[in-house]
Amino acid sequence: MRWARPSPHSSSSSMAPAWKCLFLHAGIIIIILIVMQLGLRVTVAQLNMANESVLPTKERSLKGREEKMFVAAKHAANKNPTVEPFPDGLEIIMFERRFWRILGVFSTQVGYAGGFTPNPTYHDVCSSLTGHTEVVRMVFFPKNFSLEKLLKVFWKSHDPTQGMAQGNDHGTQYRSAIYTYSPEQQELAMRSKHMYQEALTKKGLGEITTEI
Repeated sequence: MRWARPSPHSSSSSMAPAWKCLFLHAGIIIIILIVMQLGLRVTVAQLNMANESVLPTKERSLKGREEKMFVAAKHAANKNPTVEPFPDGLEIIMFERRFWRILGVFSTQVGYAGGFTPNPTYHDVCSSLTGHTEVVRMVFFPKNFSLEKLLKVFWKSHDPTQGMAQGNDHGTQYRSAIYTYSPEQQELAMRSKHMYQEALTKKGLGEITTEI
């Protein structure tokens, strides 16, 4: 910002425009700073509104982005493809656990699912304002390892009664979930949930909160 220098011979009336200009610039800067502060407060307020134990609505979710997240073309362990198209005879399903070591699994891809925000980042999901949960997408050979067996591994590998948590991790992104790709998978998943719930009930344990 350049200061206006009055001439030694200038009168108070000739100095007025310079001082008005100075005050105008200063006023604009103050307004900009206030707007920036208000904007920051709104952002912080939105984050403070996030409840780690309650899923956000679509209207309250973060906007996200059009750019898709980077996905490695091959699995880091078995080197099989991790993106479509996959060979014939394979099926896909999503769990919130890692299954890549199971015989019959073609490849796995870790990411987020079940929410509203397009292409969320790790920080987006941790805000509890996307609705997503951590998942692993499995591509498997149903002839080599049936979905029924995968579901048994799923139920026994974690506690599906903790709601918006898993162990010491708390938040909507840690909820138990199964995301199916066909009506047949949906039916099998629901049937296995009912069977496992019966077993838990007989032992006096809690209700399954797994999202299917």
